[in-house]
Amino acid sequence: MRDLDAAAAEYTRLGFTVGARNKHPWGTHNCIVQLPGFFIELLTLAEPSRLGDDGFSKLFGAYTGEFLQRQEGLALLILESRDARADAAAFSAANIAASETMRFEREGKRPDGSVVKVGFSLAFAEDRLSPDIHFATCQQHYPENFWNSAFQKHANGVKGIAGVVLVADAPEDNREFLLAFSGAPSARDGADGFTIDLPRGAIEVMTPDTFARCFGTTAPDTSRGARLAALRFMGGPAGASSIKSAIGAVLAFDTR
Repeated sequence: MRDLDAAAAEYTRLGFTVGARNKHPWGTHNCIVQLPGFFIELLTLAEPSRLGDDGFSKLFGAYTGEFLQRQEGLALLILESRDARADAAAFSAANIAASETMRFEREGKRPDGSVVKVGFSLAFAEDRLSPDIHFATCQQHYPENFWNSAFQKHANGVKGIAGVVLVADAPEDNREFLLAFSGAPSARDGADGFTIDLPRGAIEVMTPDTFARCFGTTAPDTSRGARLAALRFMGGPAGASSIKSAIGAVLAFDTR
């Protein structure tokens, strides 16, 4: 989001509990919305002068800035990893690797204000047909310090994630990559796309026309390839059943 405070305010208005602003050493700032085993990362490039030559600067920070120059919206899909090194090796074998394993740590705050350490290792994959989506898996090193039930209670009644929705002009073109990225053995065909079922939610891929019929709104621009278009939630009022805006990294756990 170009205005992180405005994005946080919008999610709060929608009834979500939004965490405090965090800062990354490569210039991005975020606010986190947690659900059990899943989070939305509201993200902006607030300090571009801090970008460097490291992988996080290139694949996370610079990419966020470039994405925001063209549009706003969901921009990264991140799946849980139990072993980021193994994922990086699998991505390399499948010829979809975008990075080796990258690790970073930062301080976080509990609801009572106490400071804790959180740490992550990521392995990025690249779908050459979808430059407006970055893909990665994420291994958490101190999960007990990140996940907190107090942050997972939302005034709108949302209880969990049901899935993420991608749109593509020719969904079948993205099947091979998404299966290799997710580690899923197969996908379910639909009338106008396909679905990959994962233990904590589904990845749905559909055409822009199908998306418009299902969601009652125009799909993101697919002229440069597939786009992340929406999140599906479990629980909550009808108005909170999907989110179709605000740049964010989507983390869906228990997938590989």
